[in-house]
Amino acid sequence: MGRVTERRRVVRIRNGAVGVRPDTLVAEEPLEIRLNGKPLAITMRTPGDDFALAVGFLVSEGVLGSASDVQAVTYCEGATQDGSNTYNVVNVQLAAGVPVPDITLERNVYTTSSCGLCGKASLDAVRTATRFPGIAADPVRVPAEVLSAMPDRLREAQKVFDRTGGLHAAGLFTARGELLDLREDVGRHNAVDKIVGRAYRSGLLPLAGAVLLVSGRASFELVQKAVMAGIPVLAAVSAPSSLAVDLALESGMTLVGFLRGPDMNIYAGEERITV
Repeated sequence: MGRVTERRRVVRIRNGAVGVRPDTLVAEEPLEIRLNGKPLAITMRTPGDDFALAVGFLVSEGVLGSASDVQAVTYCEGATQDGSNTYNVVNVQLAAGVPVPDITLERNVYTTSSCGLCGKASLDAVRTATRFPGIAADPVRVPAEVLSAMPDRLREAQKVFDRTGGLHAAGLFTARGELLDLREDVGRHNAVDKIVGRAYRSGLLPLAGAVLLVSGRASFELVQKAVMAGIPVLAAVSAPSSLAVDLALESGMTLVGFLRGPDMNIYAGEERITV
């Protein structure tokens, strides 16, 4: 399996002095996700938690809802011409009777480490495919002072970021500020998929009453993934997009941006944040 970090030679210039030293970089490798043996998507990710990433991606696409929907998740042997296992191809085998979506050439997708699936087609899919439509009725309340402490708690738990400075993070919290899970990845959407996938494999979906915190901006695809997992509160340390706000309002989610210390902007669902 690929490593989370790799070492590379770097020339450093500090105060006019030039030196050569090894530097620790975050690893980035492609992961092909197959469904019942057929290629579905390729994403650039940091190796690790690949099974959770694959099933989390399928939850966000509306393919999976219950933990019983999956028969097996495996790495594919023979992924290269010489038959070796690269640990960069994962197959998710659905359980008997679970509907298989129409996988056409048009449906096959490539996602980068900076952007997941996005666009109006995905917005339409969220309206019709989410298995957990009860977000708007979720009664959770989060004190503003608890929410404001979450970014520091997330940062303290980012072990790989300390060595590389090049990873996004997603953290799952309770309304009381308890950190339940944290995943790091070169792609912010991958980190969220890993969080959702781990919860799915533990039979914890929907994640009612939970808060999802992301280290970057709140893009549409991150709101989409939170909606599909039944998460009522999404917070980000940076800005949301207009489409992210639209989807949060439409789904009844609480969306917070620019969460920095005691300061924050609440773009949707302000009734859940108590002051």
